[in-house]
Amino acid sequence: MQRDKLEGLHEFAGSISGFHSKSAVDQLLLLGWFLEAVEGKPCFTVLDIRAAFKKAGIEPPNVSQYLNRLKNKKPPQVVKSGSGFRLAGAVRRNMDTKVGHSPSVVAISKLLSELPAKVPNVAERDFLNEALSCYKVKAYRAAIVMTWNLAYDHLMSWLLVDSSRLDKLNDGIKKRFPKLSVVVAARDDFDELKESQVIDACRTARLLNKSVIEILESKLKRRNMVAHPSTVVVTQSQADDAITDLVNNVVLTLIR
Repeated sequence: MQRDKLEGLHEFAGSISGFHSKSAVDQLLLLGWFLEAVEGKPCFTVLDIRAAFKKAGIEPPNVSQYLNRLKNKKPPQVVKSGSGFRLAGAVRRNMDTKVGHSPSVVAISKLLSELPAKVPNVAERDFLNEALSCYKVKAYRAAIVMTWNLAYDHLMSWLLVDSSRLDKLNDGIKKRFPKLSVVVAARDDFDELKESQVIDACRTARLLNKSVIEILESKLKRRNMVAHPSTVVVTQSQADDAITDLVNNVVLTLIR
């Protein structure tokens, strides 16, 4: 858990434009927002804020002094709460609007950064971390393509590991594509099929439920759209959607 939070704060700081050049007060308020909104803390202490600065890669200022100044401002920017502090209502609402609606905050800090730890296969986990490295530097096309490759490779492994699934897949291929003389017995045999044909065969064989099929089809279309040079703009929200959908609903759902 500690590692997840460390990673989340690094990503949060990196997702805020000019974070490291902001004043110590602005940084403190942003970190306080992260602790409340993303980590779910009802309040934060001096030690929490000091740790957050360090996790974000910044040497902490005199946190006690800053918090007291912010508490005594008119109107206050933080208020006492139990044994710690929390953002004043107006500050929190402003942060929610300016920061909380950003896909980078929600997706990177809370969801995407936690995905690798959920993937039990070490090789797949490493591959996902590489995809997220692309995402972190805003190489969204590469992140989408790599995550699709991960999910499709997982699907192939899921089919190959169980002989009954493989039999159903081959029956599905025969029914859906009667002119093809392909029989899948090993990973290399998938090279004789388009990815869309494998998905169609899985649908025909009822190997996957309707939701997973729809996710695979839509994300394959997304992969095809971004995999080649074009004028299509690829946004962060599209990468968020592709990565979370494929990992949560394919990689983590299809248990080998």
